[in-house]
Amino acid sequence: MTQTSPSARGTTRPRTSTLDRPALMRIAAAETDRFTTVLRDVRGEDWTRPTECPGWDVRAMASHALGMAEMAATVREGRRQQKAAGKRGGVFIDALTALQVEERAEMTGQQVTERYEVVGPRAVRARRRTPGFIRRRTMPVPQTVGDQAETWTLGYLIDTILTRDPWMHRVDISRATDRPLLLTADHDGVLVADVVTEWAARHGQPCRISLTGPAGGAWAFGDGGPSIELDAIEFCRTLSRREPATGLLATEVPF
Repeated sequence: MTQTSPSARGTTRPRTSTLDRPALMRIAAAETDRFTTVLRDVRGEDWTRPTECPGWDVRAMASHALGMAEMAATVREGRRQQKAAGKRGGVFIDALTALQVEERAEMTGQQVTERYEVVGPRAVRARRRTPGFIRRRTMPVPQTVGDQAETWTLGYLIDTILTRDPWMHRVDISRATDRPLLLTADHDGVLVADVVTEWAARHGQPCRISLTGPAGGAWAFGDGGPSIELDAIEFCRTLSRREPATGLLATEVPF
C-alpha cells in the first residue's frame, strides 16, 4: 500500500503530467497498438452499436479517435482542427470532437481502422518529439473539469490526455461490442495508478482506496477518511462520468 499525502485543491498553476515522460511515451505507444487491435476486431453490425457516449456509435467513436490521432500527428492538422472547432463556438472540446466525427462520416469502419493503423504510430512519434519548451506552454483555451475551469500545459494534453482518451474509448468499444478487454498491470495498471494519484490531488481529502482487477492496486492518502473499494475500470468510468457518483468519487478526472 502506497502512502501519499493529498495536495490542496484549487491551485491556479497549469496542470502538468505526473508520470515521468519515458513511462508516458511507453504507455502511449502500447495503447495505440491495443486500440488498433480492438478496431481490427470490430465486424459488421458492431460498428453501429451505441456506445456510452451519447450520440456516438462505435464507428463514430473510432472516427473521433482517428481525428485526435491526426490532430496530434502534424502541427498543420492540429492547427486546422483547432481553428475550425473554435469557429463553431460553445464548449471547445465538444466542438472539436463533433468536427472530427463529422469530417469522417463517409468513412466505413474498415477505412477508419486502416487509416488509424497508419496515423496512430505517427501521432505517437510526433508526441515523443515535442520539445520541452512547447510542452511547458499553457493551452490557450481553459478546460472545464466538473464544474470548474482550469488551465492545462500542452504537455499534460500531449503526454497524458491523448493516451487516456483512446484508453477509455477502448473500454467503451469493448463494452459496446461485448468483447473481452485486454488489461495488464504493466500497462493499464500504470495508467490507472496515475488517475488515482490525480484524483486524490483533486479532491484533497484523506482516504483509502482499493481497486480490484488486473489494473488495480491499493493506496492510502493521508490519515483517516473513507475507504473505497471497487473494480479499477469501474473507478475510471465513474470519474469520467459514465457512472453516477457520490462522495469523493464525484470528483471528476479528465480522460
